[in-house]
Amino acid sequence: MKLDSYDHHLLRVLQRDATLSMDALAERIHLSRNATWRRVKALEDAGFIKGRVALTDPAKLGKPLMAIVLLRAGSHGPDWAKHFAEAVKMPEVISAYRMTGDLDYLLRVRVADMSDYDRFYKELTSRIEIGDVSASFVMEEIVETTAIPVGET
Repeated sequence: MKLDSYDHHLLRVLQRDATLSMDALAERIHLSRNATWRRVKALEDAGFIKGRVALTDPAKLGKPLMAIVLLRAGSHGPDWAKHFAEAVKMPEVISAYRMTGDLDYLLRVRVADMSDYDRFYKELTSRIEIGDVSASFVMEEIVETTAIPVGET
């Protein structure tokens, strides 16, 4: 599926507010309601739109502290990697990435406070052998978005 300027505009608007009614969305992108609905459906079917979610406030949900956790693998075999992928399926882990460079994995973790992070750390290291763990704690979120740049801005 090749995206045109209407699709780009539609994706930018939906990334800012997926709660808009089809009428409001159509008005914003200057198409009819039916044409807009067909485009949204096509973008969903083609996998450009993976889902629609509510973005929540971590502090109001009792998880104001974000830790950036850098890990060295305990092993580099496929069995360890598979086990690791299962081990990090914990509610505190909001992102997990396999990385290039000196460290093997990066986790973004949401917890209540330092003692909650300590509990998380102990749970994680009881699930799998890790070579090295280093954590940094976010003091201020300067830019945080889920929006992906789409087309011309």
